[in-house]
Amino acid sequence: MHPTRKAAVTAAALLVMATASGCESGAGGAASHRSSAKPGCPTALSRAKQAVKKAEAVNAPWRGPTTGPKAVHGKSVVYIAQTLTNPGVAGVARGVQEAAKIVGWQARTLNGEGTPEGLRAAFKRALRLKPDGIVISGFDPGVAAAEVKKANSEGIPLIGWHAAPAPGPSKDPKLFSNITSRVEDVAKISADWIIARSNGRAGVVLFTDATVPFAKRKSDLIKKELATCSGTKLLSYTNMPIPQVNRRSIGEVRSLLSRFGRKWTYSAAINDLYFQHAAPALRAAGKDGAGAPFNIGAGDGDPSAFQRVNGKEFQAATVPEPLSEQGWQIVDEFNRAFSDAPESGYVAPVHIATAANSGGALSWDSEGYRQAYRKIWGD
Repeated sequence: MHPTRKAAVTAAALLVMATASGCESGAGGAASHRSSAKPGCPTALSRAKQAVKKAEAVNAPWRGPTTGPKAVHGKSVVYIAQTLTNPGVAGVARGVQEAAKIVGWQARTLNGEGTPEGLRAAFKRALRLKPDGIVISGFDPGVAAAEVKKANSEGIPLIGWHAAPAPGPSKDPKLFSNITSRVEDVAKISADWIIARSNGRAGVVLFTDATVPFAKRKSDLIKKELATCSGTKLLSYTNMPIPQVNRRSIGEVRSLLSRFGRKWTYSAAINDLYFQHAAPALRAAGKDGAGAPFNIGAGDGDPSAFQRVNGKEFQAATVPEPLSEQGWQIVDEFNRAFSDAPESGYVAPVHIATAANSGGALSWDSEGYRQAYRKIWGD
């Protein structure tokens, strides 16, 4: 059993105990930020606690596809990464490489380097390679609209990862499928975790990347859910494009600490990467890695995020995507496209990983996905 599931029953029991004593689940009792004041939103708080309990304790046996076309051999795919400094994008790329090897395909990864020019150049290069399929990973296809149109006209199936607002097929842009968790679920559970853990009393900083429609929509939904609790105050809605996070974080964090001081008790970000770069500034300011502000990443749950969560180092929780599993799903969706079969329709369940329920794991995915896909492919 995956370490996350081994810890699920224990985590659920701890949460019930914490709720009974007026505490919230999350990064552990000693580091919890508690308010002795009455909750600012009793109804929203009750709902949030139930949702968080379910997401933290989820047991995730494989509920994805169990049938589909046998593997079509001898294909080639190109994975265009928004930037390989984004650990989520890089994690899915590794999953694609692993699964492609199983079915005997060639898989190449091209780095868009986080700029419109770089992404268009990578897409042009992908088209010159004349692959059987192209992955658009972590960026808006509109950035390379002409290249997307050319791929469509040449009959090259396109599959997105976080490339469109919703999972499944897309007509505009034309994608065979877009692989992602439901952004509504991820955003809601991230905000609910803050509401539940703070007992409805939090001062929140929200980090986003407004250049990516998927990311912007996620942060807008987090903002909307936070607003359901009157005692939860959004202090700042900070736009930092992911490719700029490494050079801007220290200055932004210093500014936020100067402006809000102890009022800043929680943070949410559309990607765990923000807290990797925020940590040095928080540490330099004398903050305790296990203390406020308590940070939750609403994606992607890469190994470095799990290390911070498990070590209570300036990140208390993550809502992870099953990155390797989604790489395998991309290969399976391509195989369906190559076989003139419909896309699978599978969407991974939402989950919250904390130090209390991760079991020390550095990733999260459904149990048995490799075996399930290999059985479908006949390998």
